[in-house]
Amino acid sequence: MTLSVDTGRVPVLPDNGRQAWRAVRATLTLDDYVKGVLSGDRMRLARAISLVESSNPEHQKLAQDLLIGITPATGKAHRIGITGVPGVGKSTFIESFGNLLIEKGHRVAVLAVDPSSSRSGGSILGDKTRMETLANNPHAYIRPSPSSGRLGGVTRTTRETMLVMEAAGYDVILVETVGAGQNETVVADMTDFFLVLMLPGAGDELQGIKKGILELADLIAVNKCEGDNEQKAEVARQHYANALHILTPSSPNWQPPVLKISGLSNIGLPELWERVEAHHKIFQESGELEAIRKGQRIKWMWNLIEDKLMDAVRSNPDVKSHLPEIRRQVEQGEITVPLAGLKLLQMFGLAVALEG
Repeated sequence: MTLSVDTGRVPVLPDNGRQAWRAVRATLTLDDYVKGVLSGDRMRLARAISLVESSNPEHQKLAQDLLIGITPATGKAHRIGITGVPGVGKSTFIESFGNLLIEKGHRVAVLAVDPSSSRSGGSILGDKTRMETLANNPHAYIRPSPSSGRLGGVTRTTRETMLVMEAAGYDVILVETVGAGQNETVVADMTDFFLVLMLPGAGDELQGIKKGILELADLIAVNKCEGDNEQKAEVARQHYANALHILTPSSPNWQPPVLKISGLSNIGLPELWERVEAHHKIFQESGELEAIRKGQRIKWMWNLIEDKLMDAVRSNPDVKSHLPEIRRQVEQGEITVPLAGLKLLQMFGLAVALEG
C-alpha cells in the first residue's frame, strides 16, 4: 500500500532508482509540469510544489511560468484556514473532517505547516503520521512544510501551493497553521473561511483569546466535547458566543457561529461543514467572496515585495561585509538601532531618511 503523502523529497531507492528519479526530475519541462498538475499526476504534483517552494532563481522563474499556465484552473476550491493553540486537536480534527468531506465526494488537500525550531531551523514534519487514515486515502493529499520561522503560521509559498492544489482538482484546501501565538491574520488573508478551534474547560474560558483572532473568525469550534467534557464545552461555547456578540462582525451578512465538536468522536462535523457551505454561498452570491479574493491578491503582492526586498538586502555584498561590525555596535550600544538600519539601507542603495 502506498501512502498518499508526497513531501517532494527524493525517496529512498537503490542507486539506479535514485538516478532514474533525478533524471526524470531534471528533464521535466514547463509543459510537463503544467500537464502533470492539471492531470493530477501525484509525482509531478509533488515536484511542482517543490518547484514553487525552491529559492533557486531558475526554479522561481519556472515556478512563475507554471503558475501562469495553471491559473485558469484555479479559484474554484473552498479555502479554509484552521488555527488553534497547540494541543487543541487540529490534526485529529482535520483527519476526521477530511474523511467526512471525501465521503461527500470532495477531494481534499491539507497544507500542514510545521513549526520550525528557532534554534536549529528544523521542523518535525509529522502531520503525515498524525493523519494516517487520511494520508492513505487516494482522494486526499497532505503536504507538510516547515514554517521556517515565518510569522502567521504559514510558509512563504503557501499561497502558491494552494493554487497548484486547486489546479490539480482538489476542491477543499485546508491550511493548518502553527497556532503558536503568532500573527495569524496572515492565514485569514489567503483563505475564504477562518476556523478557530478552542479547548473546553481551560480555566477562564476567555483566557488567552486575542480580540483580533475573534474578529477574524468565521466560526469558532470548541473541540474535544466528547464524554465528560460535554458540559465544560457547552459553558465554553456560551462564553465564546457572548464574546462574539459584543464585537462587530467583519461582514454584515455573516454572524460567526460557535459550535461544539469532537474530531475524535466525529461530533458536530457535518453541521460545521454545513456552516462552511452556507458561508460560501452567501459570500459568493453577495459578491463578497470575489471582493475578498481581489483584496487578498493585492496583499499578497505587497508581501512578496517585502520578502524580496528583505532577501535582497540580506544578500547584498556591501551589507554582508559591514553587517558584523554594525551588529557589534548595536549590541554594545555604540549606535542606535534606527541609525544602524539607515546605514544598512544606504549600503543597499536606498535613499532613506529617518523621520520622527
